[in-house]
Amino acid sequence: MATDRETASALKGRDFLTIADFTSEEMNLLLKQALDMKALTKKHIPHPYLNGKTLAMIFEKSSTRTRVAFEVGMYQLGGSALFLSSRDMQLGRGETIADTARVLSRFVDGIMIRTFAHEKVEELAEYASVPVINGLTDTHHPSQVIADLLTIYEHEGRLEGLKACFIGDGYNNMAHSLLEGAAAVGMDLIVASPKGYEPDPLILRNAETRAESNGCRVGFTYSPKEAAEGCDIIITDTWLSMGDEGEKEKRLHDFQGYQVDDALTALAKPDYLFMHCLPAHRGEEVAPDVIDGPHSVVFDEAENRLHAHKAILKCLMENN
Repeated sequence: MATDRETASALKGRDFLTIADFTSEEMNLLLKQALDMKALTKKHIPHPYLNGKTLAMIFEKSSTRTRVAFEVGMYQLGGSALFLSSRDMQLGRGETIADTARVLSRFVDGIMIRTFAHEKVEELAEYASVPVINGLTDTHHPSQVIADLLTIYEHEGRLEGLKACFIGDGYNNMAHSLLEGAAAVGMDLIVASPKGYEPDPLILRNAETRAESNGCRVGFTYSPKEAAEGCDIIITDTWLSMGDEGEKEKRLHDFQGYQVDDALTALAKPDYLFMHCLPAHRGEEVAPDVIDGPHSVVFDEAENRLHAHKAILKCLMENN
């Protein structure tokens, strides 16, 4: 088993595209670093690990938490961040991803991108000579899942042996990254979705294989009640991701019976946690009394985006 020093060395200069790209040791080190970042921040202790470094932030999808967490995170780490929307870049006027990657690599020390197709992030990473961080694609949301796992660990004191469920759209960036994250840290996770919204078969199969090797179980069911039975953590996400707005009426119909409400949470453990990456649509994927109730940790989860993102930035971009 690698030491923390060896693991940290292996992370430097890497891209952060999917959870599946990282070993369990690397995932655990990222979480340790996130806890350290949070402690330093809360104590107002300066921690300029990225002094003089710059992160380019490309946004082709709108954002609240991702932009604020990465921008504030770089500032607190001693560096700076540049906000670049597709409207402000030549990328939005037809410049290739490859050329954008090569040019930005001459100016900055890292690139974060929040976009639609995951293939765009992969191409950017292929041609960039600096670390590329996935701030969200239609298929994966790994930076959010680091914050989610950090939140669960803070409230439960462990990750291994816990049982979680995700209720909603299984072919969703959160469902995919949660499957990969749970498998990496030894936590059970069942995704429950209606027909037509199952997780990507390859992502699910790979996560199941990894989970088995780590002594836990991830899987899929069409029954939200089966998924929620005895859970420590119930997780959901909006039924309407960015780009799905034209399907609103169809999705609202298809997801009937998948709302996280009092009837569903009654099947979980009495001290269950409720999580949602936000923004939330109260009355759709979650009942107001659940998200605003005593079991909800959604704002702890949102705050932890800052500390999780700082951990990712430090691990990938810190000087030797």
